[in-house]
Amino acid sequence: MAFITTAKSEFSLAATLARPFRGVWNFLILVAEAHPRMDAINKLNALSDAELEARGTTRSDEVRRIFAGHL
Repeated sequence: MAFITTAKSEFSLAATLARPFRGVWNFLILVAEAHPRMDAINKLNALSDAELEARGTTRSDEVRRIFAGHL
């Protein structure tokens, strides 16, 4: 036996007005994640504190280095 369910979406003025803002927000997130600094931060997050200590640096020092001159 099979059941079919259909969901009828209700018109929502608030959702309709918010749609362009959500689109802009999602675009800004996409641009930020495509930046090379984000790649460097992801690599930094993959390192353990022990690995950073072996390199002679700390996580906060690396963040300062990555964002040097931009914050």
